[in-house]
Amino acid sequence: MDFTISDKMKTILAMINEFVDKELIPLEVEFLNHDFRDMLPVLREKQRMVKQMELWSPNYPKDIGGMGLDLMEHALVSEALGRTPIGHYVFWCQAPDAGNVEILHKYATKEQREEYLMPLAGGEIRSCFAMTEVDMPGSNPVLLEASAVKDGGDYVINGHKWYTTAADGARFAIAMAVTNPEAPMHLQASMIIVPTDTPGFNLVRNIPVMGHSGSDYFSHGEIIFQNCRVPQKNLLGPEGQGFVIAQERLGPGRIHHCMRWLGICSRSFDLLCQRANDRKITLDGKTLASRQTVQNWVAESASEIQAARLMTLHAAWAIETLGLKEARDEVSMIKFVVANTMNRVVDRALQVHGGLGMTDDTILAFFYRHERAARIYDGADEVHKTSLARRILGRYWKQ
Repeated sequence: MDFTISDKMKTILAMINEFVDKELIPLEVEFLNHDFRDMLPVLREKQRMVKQMELWSPNYPKDIGGMGLDLMEHALVSEALGRTPIGHYVFWCQAPDAGNVEILHKYATKEQREEYLMPLAGGEIRSCFAMTEVDMPGSNPVLLEASAVKDGGDYVINGHKWYTTAADGARFAIAMAVTNPEAPMHLQASMIIVPTDTPGFNLVRNIPVMGHSGSDYFSHGEIIFQNCRVPQKNLLGPEGQGFVIAQERLGPGRIHHCMRWLGICSRSFDLLCQRANDRKITLDGKTLASRQTVQNWVAESASEIQAARLMTLHAAWAIETLGLKEARDEVSMIKFVVANTMNRVVDRALQVHGGLGMTDDTILAFFYRHERAARIYDGADEVHKTSLARRILGRYWKQ
């Protein structure tokens, strides 16, 4: 691998980092203490500035208005944007919209592109992805209870979903439901576009997460599809290929998550070091930085972040060079390694801040409560470790 960053990417990263520092981080206190919708006029203005700088949608293809960066380039951008919770939203490459754009770009019909893809890519609307179910294991997307039954020219959808991120405020959902119950397990489900104003699409609530239930951007909706009728032309991709499309969506998405988590690591590490140097703990002016425990945290965090970063860049390189199937091991590794690295770094930074770290006067408490879920979504740590170990052990199996 060549770790050289091109002059073009150096310029892009410098512009993004300066924008994040000057335009977005100063908004965080207001962001943490207000409803997200109250912040939308300000954030829309920041988005307008991003478009003027030609940095809009870095990972989207150029033919739909994005920058067309490849996976490794976007990995670097995602780390820069991940330093603030509103970075990806302002630059319009946030989940779940980014993943939905990817599969719409590949599978949408001409009509679907005009009605859903282009407004979504342009930032005019939001979307959500309804896969995870209340009573089924989220780490195994072949196990679904939601059904979509053909009736005339329609699908009639029934099912109970939750953790449907950004359902509150979304114009449409991409829902996974069983359309072919008699087919092999991996060919039973399909993806169907469901406008959220369709009768029978019911947003029950925004699920409280550690005491907080956000609106729009940070919400996780609980959805009940109750005889929800949509035309069969809303099928996204071939019928029965929902699992295959989901894997195409989730693989690169894990790279995006990991680089965003590294951005959180970077920001938390900066705050840790600044606090350690500033916080006086003795009458003669010694600071927390003089304590060996804190010094150990600094050294451990720096090395762990760098190791996680290199692993993630290698996984991005493997996907682009070898393909997603051949990069499965690398993707599984980074999913649990980077998530745990982030949790440790945020925890250390919060500890160094003491009582201040528990408040929303810094961004650390937000990171702590929102990012614990990183070890669960997109495949729990234990699932990735088990599947990785089985593949590795299988190579040593002697017939």
